[in-house]
Amino acid sequence: MEFRLLGGVEAHRSGQAVGVGHARQQCVLAVLLVQANTAVSIDELIERVWADRPPHRSRETLHSYLTRLRRILAGSEADIVRRGNSYQLRVAESAIDLHRFHQLTREARISPDNEAVVLLDTALGLWRGEPFAGLDTPWLHGVRATLITQRHAAELDHTDIELRLGHHANLLAGLSAQAERSPLDERLAGQLMLALYRSGRQADALAHYRHARAQLDAELGVDPSTALRDLHHQILTNDPRLDRNPVRTTAPPPHSPVPVPRQLPPPPRSFTGRTAELDRLTTRLDGPNPTVRISVIAGTGGIGKTWLALHWAHRNLDRFPDGQLFVNLRGFDPSGKPISLQDAVRGFLEALGVDAAAIPVALDAQVGLYRSLVADRRMLILIDNAANTSQVAPLLPGSPGCTVLVTSRDRLTSLIAAHDAYPVPLDVLPEADARDLLGTRLGAHRLAGEPEAVTDLLASCAGLPLALSIVAGRAQEHPEFPLTTLATELHDATHRLGSADGHTNSVRTILSWSYTTLTPQHATAFDLLGLAPGPDISTTAATNLTHQHPTTTHTALRALERASLIHQHTPNRYRMHDLIRLYAQEQAAELSRETQEAALLRLVDFYLHTAYAADKLLDPHRVDVEPEPPAPGCTPLAISSIEDAMAWFDAEHDCLIAVQQLAAQQDWPRRAWQLAWSLNTFRRLRGHVRSNLTAWRTAIAASRRIGEDDYSSLTHRLLGQAYNRAGRHTEAVQHLQRALMLAQRAGDEFDQALTHHALGLAWERQGEDETALAHATVALRLFTLLDRPALRARALNSVGWFATRTGRYEQARDACTRGLDLLRRNGDRVGEADALDSLGYLAHRTGRYAEAIDYFQQAIAGYQDLANTHDEAGCLERLGNVYAVIRARKQAMAAWRAAIVLYQAHHRGTDSDRVQRQLNNSDRLDRGSSLRARQPTPASV
Repeated sequence: MEFRLLGGVEAHRSGQAVGVGHARQQCVLAVLLVQANTAVSIDELIERVWADRPPHRSRETLHSYLTRLRRILAGSEADIVRRGNSYQLRVAESAIDLHRFHQLTREARISPDNEAVVLLDTALGLWRGEPFAGLDTPWLHGVRATLITQRHAAELDHTDIELRLGHHANLLAGLSAQAERSPLDERLAGQLMLALYRSGRQADALAHYRHARAQLDAELGVDPSTALRDLHHQILTNDPRLDRNPVRTTAPPPHSPVPVPRQLPPPPRSFTGRTAELDRLTTRLDGPNPTVRISVIAGTGGIGKTWLALHWAHRNLDRFPDGQLFVNLRGFDPSGKPISLQDAVRGFLEALGVDAAAIPVALDAQVGLYRSLVADRRMLILIDNAANTSQVAPLLPGSPGCTVLVTSRDRLTSLIAAHDAYPVPLDVLPEADARDLLGTRLGAHRLAGEPEAVTDLLASCAGLPLALSIVAGRAQEHPEFPLTTLATELHDATHRLGSADGHTNSVRTILSWSYTTLTPQHATAFDLLGLAPGPDISTTAATNLTHQHPTTTHTALRALERASLIHQHTPNRYRMHDLIRLYAQEQAAELSRETQEAALLRLVDFYLHTAYAADKLLDPHRVDVEPEPPAPGCTPLAISSIEDAMAWFDAEHDCLIAVQQLAAQQDWPRRAWQLAWSLNTFRRLRGHVRSNLTAWRTAIAASRRIGEDDYSSLTHRLLGQAYNRAGRHTEAVQHLQRALMLAQRAGDEFDQALTHHALGLAWERQGEDETALAHATVALRLFTLLDRPALRARALNSVGWFATRTGRYEQARDACTRGLDLLRRNGDRVGEADALDSLGYLAHRTGRYAEAIDYFQQAIAGYQDLANTHDEAGCLERLGNVYAVIRARKQAMAAWRAAIVLYQAHHRGTDSDRVQRQLNNSDRLDRGSSLRARQPTPASV
């Protein structure tokens, strides 16, 4: 018996097709065939066949499928056997086209060219279409994507061999068509250039290089690869080696190149010494490169670890042309809350150009995507302030081209042992280097005038760069003060605190001395800044925290910055070294409890009310849950545009997470709940799935303290929606059903309507379109009874959407048309674009192609006006599908290419690959095939 997977799942006996059952049973057979002669556990089979939606009695169902498959295989050489808690399909791998393809491509790599080309011809001839056609599970989808990549590589290998065999003339037509379909594929561009050159068309080869370079610059903002540039030079100079030994060009994978991130903070202003450590880091970089180069800069707080790392990194930027990533893990933050691994990886992915909505939910998938994006790139990854090895290991790339710098107070011995990391321990600065540091900041003439005072200052600072910076800042702030006076003050402070007990005490001594020189207003600002949660603080937030006039706050922040007590890392945003923050918190303890609470309440209300106003701009038709008036002395920001709202949310997101936790800790549950509410729209748009889920978990605890009647039903609904977006559909439905029960118990028909709408979206995610339509219909009825026209309009679109999916086209047309009219009357531009998209899909499904094109074009214009490139991409793909049906080849190709550009910009690889396959299989256009794509979920209420 022969088995075919490189197309639909098929079995053949003696040349005759044998039925292998329905789609789910085909999935079971496909998994066993992919894993042929390997035991697959029952749990793995269930997960690969049903993912996170197994049927109620999944094991019994699986057993029945396996029994039927055994009957189909009876009498053949293949057999399904049980191995303990696993099943194994025993079969000759040569009987399976997928394994035959792999075997042939392996043989081709080690065979002479004249044999290899035949082997690859045979291998590529096994393909009949998309692998596992008609089956769609996450596991099979991943295998399918890998196979398609392998097929593309085999096609390029085949072309390389044909070029080496001198068959360039026969390749020209095909290569030209492929290059037109894939203008960003540099390896393909190189093959076409070489074929043109060898056919005596040097000018055309050079012209194609210019075209490819222009495309790469316009679409991706990058230059051609070194290999392609070298080939261009050879063609330009008529290099004779091109005739004797064709060049095998290399290029990155067929996905779009990622941006070049530049995340490093600015270099230190006054770096001194550390010559030996700098040399060690450079020697490590220049050494053999069998794997990722990792260096661990370890030492106590204030010793200058980050200072050294940034100075070396900026001095060696030219060695990392593909970019630099930076993250502060805050492993020793006084709050005791280091940055989560999910947030760290997410930050890297966003810097690498991944659209927030396209970032996988699962941490393992995020790490895998991160490592894929940095593979084969020459990059620097600077991981600052790590607490332990477990914080660092998942952030390590897998590519030997990358260099990693890690700073930590811990020596990270397990990282050194397990990953061959190179230790760079730091001690205090030698006296000569410490003296140079002071001289750089204060001037050599000032030091020369008071040598004894300088000696005393150096002794008090104990060689710690942080301490030296604070002393220098104090001296610079008061240039009229003799250094002798400063040395005396510092000596007195040391005496008050007792004998030194190590490096930390040296910093504390200097801080206490510097603190006493602050004005009362500046000292209070310093104390309160130590209480603020989050990694940094803006000038406006600090103004609310301190309850000072903005000018007074600005003056205080500048004074604290001059004294090196805070650092302005970006314009109007300030950070505080964790040792300094600890000292500030010690001083804040001297303030009255009322003063501390009032300051924190003003800060929380600043974030809450600004977020609430920004959220109203993002979705003015959202149900309103207005917070109480802000605390006295709180002045929220006035945000006037959607662009400003998104920019503020982006800048403050980490602080908003910390502020919600603070509100929960301070027993301000209503504020903790409302912060989750006010960030819900932003997080949905940006794809902050995990942080949104965490926020609503915090909010549900807060709602219990507020009282069930006020918030519990609403919270269960929003937590259910957060679970739904996170792909955890079982928990989503549980919380939504709980919300519905509470709303029914309270007799709250409005909350019931909202929950039915949410349940429709949740059931759709599980493929239950009939159930989804039932919930959407109830939501529409309730919104109509309650006379809520804005929400009724969106509900009409949802009913129309689900009616289309279930084949109720007349009902769908009526609902979508009425919904569109009402959305336009309400001025709901977001809902209007979605409704036009739904009407386009309906028109396509019912054969009204001109109408579908018109609707899709209107929807695309609406998405463009809203800068909603996520939904625009899907709409462009669907427009291309309609053009394909009516055989409008050029229009279809243009729409699909535009969709691919947006998909690749979002790093939605699955969607991009699907459309690319439609482009590659252009023969389908001639047959008028309708290639359907999954539509976007209607906008949530």
